[in-house]
Amino acid sequence: MKVTVIGGGSTYTPELIMGFIARAKTFPLTELWLMDIDAARLKVVGEFSQRIAAAHQAPFRIVLSTNQREAVAGASYVTTQLRVGQMPARREDEYLGQRHGLIGQETTGIGGMAKALRTIPVVLTLAQDIREVAPGAMLANFTNPSGLVTQALSMYAPDVPAVGVCNVAITTKMSLVEGLEKSLGIKIDPDQCELNTLGLNHLSWHRGFKVDGEEMWDEVMRTYLAELRDSPEPEYPVKLIETLRMIPNYYLQYFYGTRHKLDEQKKWPPSRAEVVMEVEQDLLREYADPALVEPPADLMKRGGAYYSTVATQLLNAHYNDLGETHVVNVRQGGAIKGWPEDWVLEMPCGVDRGGVHPIPAEPLPETCFGLIAQVKSYEILTAQAAVSGDRDLLYQAILSHPLGPDADQIDDLINDLLITNRQYLPQFWKD
Repeated sequence: MKVTVIGGGSTYTPELIMGFIARAKTFPLTELWLMDIDAARLKVVGEFSQRIAAAHQAPFRIVLSTNQREAVAGASYVTTQLRVGQMPARREDEYLGQRHGLIGQETTGIGGMAKALRTIPVVLTLAQDIREVAPGAMLANFTNPSGLVTQALSMYAPDVPAVGVCNVAITTKMSLVEGLEKSLGIKIDPDQCELNTLGLNHLSWHRGFKVDGEEMWDEVMRTYLAELRDSPEPEYPVKLIETLRMIPNYYLQYFYGTRHKLDEQKKWPPSRAEVVMEVEQDLLREYADPALVEPPADLMKRGGAYYSTVATQLLNAHYNDLGETHVVNVRQGGAIKGWPEDWVLEMPCGVDRGGVHPIPAEPLPETCFGLIAQVKSYEILTAQAAVSGDRDLLYQAILSHPLGPDADQIDDLINDLLITNRQYLPQFWKD
């Protein structure tokens, strides 16, 4: 069995290698192809990955390639962890927002839009390669903004099995497990826990948590509210949580506490991208050490905790027809009554050999639906703009986003975005 990683030069890759090694008994991988357009970076990360595999006597070989079509050919699974423009482009996304008095973040608001515009055409070319040289292969997209990119795949490559994946659900699950263990004084197996989440990627609400099939949400709420009341800087107002009886995804701080986030941006530099750039320089220096055969502890500074667990659990559940429940991004197809069927949502799904199946669930309350509807309109318009290069669609997308600027600022913002990203957005410069 062949698995292909697009963006194989990512500093996340060594963790992914460990994930496949840990599942070698149930997931019979024989070839892992790491593909990246940055040959120098791929060499450093790839050779380190090969040393890890050799040290652990992995039953698969790791192949390095700068040719996407060659890397994809014959694959059973393709995962994406690419970043068009690499980390300097992320830094530009963050400061684009700051320059215009808006949220500057890689997935939320105008920064997320810029990243999506660069990414969607690239991922759609990948979908075309899968269609032609690896028909039937599942595409697991980890590339941010994951939900928006998956929405674009659903719209423009519906025949390619694709699922959007994020580590927020599993990090939330592990955090809730830790909290329950402390409050109840018992040991809990995370594999026997199910998180009930609904919304969009980085715009979701957690509303249920089962342990061995028993609903524990009342205890989760009691523990979480106690933590908020005791915290000198709670992530959300207590009244908000008491009213919703749900825990918002932490990215909702950009919507529920916009002014605070804008104040934090005024302290830049460094922005998050600039912090990560330093972390990655250090990691790549460590990876280049020929004596290193284990992922270094500093990898945790990069973020993305449990990334390898999420990736390999999902592929393993699909390959082995396990019917496990995973929180992923898929076209909801009527599982949420009253919501448009073509919306890609982040929600619990059953994963078996037949695919990824949304589990029917109750819709969120109106106060959440209103925000979701606005952001989903922005996502659909952004996907259409990314494919067509239509600047009017770009204007409409920004106009519909709740974190967007006043209407009289949109033209200046679009010009700044397009000029800053001109080398990556030829579709908007046809004339």
